Amino acid sequence: MSEVLERRDAVARLLADRGDLLVVTGLGSPTYDVHAAGDHDANYYLWGAMGGASLVGLGLAQAQSSRRVLVITGDGEQLMALGGLSTIAAAHPTNLDIIVLDNEHYGETGMQTSHTGLGIDLAAVAAALGFEDSRVVTTTEQLAQLIADRAVAATGPRLAVLKIRAENLPRSMPSRDAVFIKNRFRAHLGLPPN
Repeated sequence: MSEVLERRDAVARLLADRGDLLVVTGLGSPTYDVHAAGDHDANYYLWGAMGGASLVGLGLAQAQSSRRVLVITGDGEQLMALGGLSTIAAAHPTNLDIIVLDNEHYGETGMQTSHTGLGIDLAAVAAALGFEDSRVVTTTEQLAQLIADRAVAATGPRLAVLKIRAENLPRSMPSRDAVFIKNRFRAHLGLPPN
């Protein structure tokens, strides 16, 4: 990678003016990054659903069609769920944005090179599937443009790959109690616990 973003700074910028945005995080570093930007009742942290973040985001976008949903996940997790991108494209939600934090490594298992580090382009895959917008972001100027563009209503799903530095940052740990996270999120949506 030539130019890359600082992951925590990029995530903090994405969430700075979140309004009523609902956020789903992929396991590992994306969860730590979102939590470091500020814990929020509208954050749904996944703790063991490798490959599930984008599809959880789809279900949430369908169930909460009047709310914007943002999935923040990693390249390893999104690679595991390539078929999920097809389902999202076919469902064509207008309120779903996916951000892939791409360090081109599997950060949770030892920093082995991921398939994106070997040339797989997730933004091109999303474009080929029919996502309304798909792009690769490597600079702070491109990130600012992405944030501005995401403020405009969409007519279909959107995906952005943020190229980030490959590094292991200190963990910012939200609760690992999945029932607590689920019920806190449900309460935020005005739903009873279950």
